[in-house]
Amino acid sequence: MSNRLIQGVIHQMKDVVNRVIGVIDENGVIVSCSELVKIGETRQGIRDELAYTTDAVYSKGYTYRPIGNSAKSEYVVFVEGEDELADKISAVLAISLSNIKNFYDEKYDKASFIKNIILDNILPSDIFIKSKELHFSTDVTRVVILVKFNGHTAGVPFDMISSMFPDKNKDYVISVGEQDIVLVKEMKTGYESTDALKIAQTIYDTISSEFLVKGLSVGIGSAAENVKDLARSFKEAQVALEVGKVFDTEKDIIAYENLGIGRLIYQLPTTLCEMFLQEVFKKGSLESLDRETLMTIQAFFENNLNVSETSRKLFVHRNTLVYRLDKIKKMTGLDLREFEHAITFKVALMVKKYLTSKPAKF
Repeated sequence: MSNRLIQGVIHQMKDVVNRVIGVIDENGVIVSCSELVKIGETRQGIRDELAYTTDAVYSKGYTYRPIGNSAKSEYVVFVEGEDELADKISAVLAISLSNIKNFYDEKYDKASFIKNIILDNILPSDIFIKSKELHFSTDVTRVVILVKFNGHTAGVPFDMISSMFPDKNKDYVISVGEQDIVLVKEMKTGYESTDALKIAQTIYDTISSEFLVKGLSVGIGSAAENVKDLARSFKEAQVALEVGKVFDTEKDIIAYENLGIGRLIYQLPTTLCEMFLQEVFKKGSLESLDRETLMTIQAFFENNLNVSETSRKLFVHRNTLVYRLDKIKKMTGLDLREFEHAITFKVALMVKKYLTSKPAKF
């Protein structure tokens, strides 16, 4: 909110209030006052006193109150006097300026604009009109990174992520819920998906080490070449986290572009998935595979269907592995040494995992 707008409000209220009133900014400097000569004075001690409270503070003949409900409010109002009337005037003034600030930020703040885009709270036809009003670049490459805290956390991680990306004209840190923080990062020319992964890893490592947060996960959407594509990138970051919980449970940082076939399976109806399993396998054959057999199958896939390499990694004789593969073929009708059969089996295991992750319906 501009100081000019604040001064306009103070000027209109000074005759009604008939007391000295004004506003202090985050640096403790008076940016607006009914007595113009006081503008520019510093009252840093008041900011220090208000750092731990959202209530009024009284000092040297004045009543001070933060604008908004945060002790770290950007602005503080002050009213001449320490009596009950001064307290009420400061409260009315704080509420009035808070509402004006919220309206102003909603209309002119770029971060609010981006938040409305990613949450689909603005019509596509209005995006470019608003971009021109805000002088917001529409054709630069940006990527959406979603940081999710799966447990209770304070607002400190938000402040930390904001401090990691101080260029407020290019990078935007936005809170979209109690446990979700979004970073809309402008990328340099020649962007590659690994660039976003490095940024996500830095965020993850910093927060994990500073706050010892458990259950932290980071989703990365694909690059948005245009501002209207930010909503799509945000949805992709959400999908990355949802699909990752099913198919990549060991990963805490997941990019949408790396989901592979998992993102396709995740969008299939469960009835279609159940029909697929019934068609591929004999009744009960998939459930009859024990843990050792499933580990053998997983190792075989990880080693690109190479019998010799898989037996070496599993510390078993080659003939032992061949025996297990023959056993799997007998039980399921699929020979994993054949590429097409291996693909079918791999997809079937993922489908089964997907169905298991779905809550049962009663």
